[in-house]
Amino acid sequence: MTPKDTEDARAVIARIDALSTHHDPVHEGVRVRWRRFGTDTTKPPLVLLHGGHGSWMHWLRNAQALSAGRTLWLPDMPGFNESDAPPRVAPGEDSLPPLLDALGGTLDQLVGAGTPIDLGGFSFGGLTAARFAVKRGAIRRFAVVGSGGHGTLRRMTAQMINWRAAPDREAERAALLNNLAALMLHDPAAIDALAFEIHDISCHGTRFRSKEVSQSGGLQQALDTLGVPTLLLWGEFDVTADPRPLVARLVAEGPAREGVVIDGAGHWAQYERADEVNAHLLKFFG
Repeated sequence: MTPKDTEDARAVIARIDALSTHHDPVHEGVRVRWRRFGTDTTKPPLVLLHGGHGSWMHWLRNAQALSAGRTLWLPDMPGFNESDAPPRVAPGEDSLPPLLDALGGTLDQLVGAGTPIDLGGFSFGGLTAARFAVKRGAIRRFAVVGSGGHGTLRRMTAQMINWRAAPDREAERAALLNNLAALMLHDPAAIDALAFEIHDISCHGTRFRSKEVSQSGGLQQALDTLGVPTLLLWGEFDVTADPRPLVARLVAEGPAREGVVIDGAGHWAQYERADEVNAHLLKFFG
């Protein structure tokens, strides 16, 4: 990737960001950066949560399509990118409740407590969204993409590299590129300058340890408790799960559930196969 590729990628991010308005509500001392796309309030707001080592930019290729006929809210969750970190918990305690408190308290300032919303999440954000939905209530429809918390085996074939331990920027970039291929994207052609820039910025802005949360389970229990129409979407080659049997099992274990496996996509399906995922989300959320 050349400096021109990087410049072009940053221009794309800036162009999409310019379509949003930034909001910085504070809940119990924690400021959360929210981006609002679209202004149509005739439908419930749609809220989408990003994944671990992520940011609002995990939805960069989806924001325009999904906000065409409604209001879309994309946060940097507490501890990620442009938001404050949530309060620390004692070792061994569940680290998610302080994040959920800040997320819910700031969202309610923006859309109103008890206002019905549509909700979705990607990866760590899928499990986070499920637990958030149970805590908040007033969820009309719910969707996940490549969700964490399913409690089944991952099928990683390539090793992740600790980019934070890299001795210089060149080694750091190599580690981040390796991790994009190992975890996030299936098709090498999808690992373009834009994907790298999103991953690079988001990783450097991450101060919350999400891996333990994602691998702790709890998705099925939250879905059972939630009991609303649900879309379960995974990429065919998602290495964080074995998607086809997982989707089939989750759909079979609850009413009003739809399952979709996106052919050719890896974990970050909404980036790698944006048009397909957008179409499924638009159809599901109506």
